[in-house]
Amino acid sequence: MKIKGSRNAKSAAHLAQSGSKACSLLAWNLSSKEDECIPSRLAMVSLVLSKVLISDSLDPCCKQILQTGGIQVLEKPNLSKEQLLAEITDCDGLIVRSATKVTADIINAAEKLKLIGRAGTGVDNVDVGAATRKGVLVMNTPTGNSLSAAELTCGMIMSLARQIPQAAASMKEGKWDRKKFMGMELNGKTLGILGLGRIGKEVATRMQSFGMKTIGFDPIITPKESAAFGVQQLPLEQIWPLCDFITVHTPLLSVSPAGLLNDDTFAQCRQGVQVVNCARGGIVDERALLRALQSGQCGGAALDVFTEEPPRDWALVNHPNVISCPHLGASTREAQSRCGQEIALQIVDLAQGKALTGTVNGQALSSAFLPHTKPWIALARALGLLLCTVAKQVNGGVQVTTLGASLQNAGSYLTPAVAMGLLSDAAQKEVNLLNGLMLAKEAGLQVTVTHSSAAPGLGSGEGQLQITAQGTPYKITGSVQGKTPVLQEINGAIFKQPVPLSGSLLIFRSKASNPSVLPTVIGVLGKGNVQLQSYHRSCAVAGEEWNIMGIPSAVQILNELKQHVTEAFQLVL
Repeated sequence: MKIKGSRNAKSAAHLAQSGSKACSLLAWNLSSKEDECIPSRLAMVSLVLSKVLISDSLDPCCKQILQTGGIQVLEKPNLSKEQLLAEITDCDGLIVRSATKVTADIINAAEKLKLIGRAGTGVDNVDVGAATRKGVLVMNTPTGNSLSAAELTCGMIMSLARQIPQAAASMKEGKWDRKKFMGMELNGKTLGILGLGRIGKEVATRMQSFGMKTIGFDPIITPKESAAFGVQQLPLEQIWPLCDFITVHTPLLSVSPAGLLNDDTFAQCRQGVQVVNCARGGIVDERALLRALQSGQCGGAALDVFTEEPPRDWALVNHPNVISCPHLGASTREAQSRCGQEIALQIVDLAQGKALTGTVNGQALSSAFLPHTKPWIALARALGLLLCTVAKQVNGGVQVTTLGASLQNAGSYLTPAVAMGLLSDAAQKEVNLLNGLMLAKEAGLQVTVTHSSAAPGLGSGEGQLQITAQGTPYKITGSVQGKTPVLQEINGAIFKQPVPLSGSLLIFRSKASNPSVLPTVIGVLGKGNVQLQSYHRSCAVAGEEWNIMGIPSAVQILNELKQHVTEAFQLVL
């Protein structure tokens, strides 16, 4: 993979005219008086949303909030795939619940699509990978249905313990089978909670009021955090034989293909264990569950979700010890109102540049909303663009190094920004903070990051950023002064006065011993009626120096300049 860095006059003029769309964050509208010193396309982040399609039934408040925020809303639930493809062509955003399946072909066919909003927690009905590759932001509402899902889970546990649905059905058949429906008390029983996020925590605190002992497992929540709400964390192999009830609250993506509860893990469980799944179909292996029910290893199951919805095979649903619902976890008026309200408010906040919350694939983009990170993101993108310009080609790897305490955890948002710059002149797709690293990897570039505790150089404020093309002598160093991204060094050649990285820049390398170069270059600019706005020169290294001139726009005289200098480039930021 070769990424050519030198720009001819035609491409530079095009970039000057277009504002380098390829390096936009997400077709963002970027402007702010207080951030004038930051390159305009990274100054203030707000997503340009003119039209949003709601393709599932949502609370009316969702549409009202979006319209109040100045966004046109098209509300068309229950669309077929063909109808969805037709309706989404001129939409910037799509909002769904769980019915609409947002597949890769839908995402790729929606040319204007910038945002997919999921009014709920899980996003398994959205191809997040395809959205990321295209630079489309995916959002959800992680808190909107937590209480409703937790309450349904608790209801399922109580229903299993006392066989309430079976007894109620028997009564409707005119029977009075008191002895048939012998139940158990929850007091003193052990509940295993697999997944201790928002919903798992709510289930734990509610079932503790019944006197249940709560144990659990979560790869992210620390044992200290879970102990604070009464859950003792144990390894999975220790949990299985201890539980009278097991409830799962993990994302489907974190579960192995065999399911978290499968033939092997059922065999490790206590005889007659009761299982609840109100999270996602597939977390529990449905065939293994049916076998465990038939053998008596599993005493009962309560299921709100299935691998296929509605199920194609009803054998599990029809088992007498199974309680089932048609995916009702978020089906309360309160949850639907909260989810509709939350996704609409998140989208309006994003469109107005206020905040980015509920992002599924835009963690790096979230940092673009923080005032102190905006100029660093602008710097990283500019240095990436400068590196592929002066190096002429970048093969294989690019090393990003952050220096200074303030940048210790900055790699997550600076590396995608560097990738934006590296790919700006080579990528066929729009490159942004969402897909920069993915597209760089697909192009054969590996952008890695390290942090150094070494103090940044003088004049570097709190931090310094260096990027190096591995296998080449090219290393570029920059920093932020105030709110201005600046260039400090190219290949060891230090600029005594750091160069502001904004606007149109004319860059050339020349012999340090030739005093006529600068007057000659200024003369060439004068003949082309090009005004010189600023000038910076580096110290000499190996008898050569770097010169950077600020000019109003890209020029058509690059070839003439190359006759008088070692090499020359143009850069539009």
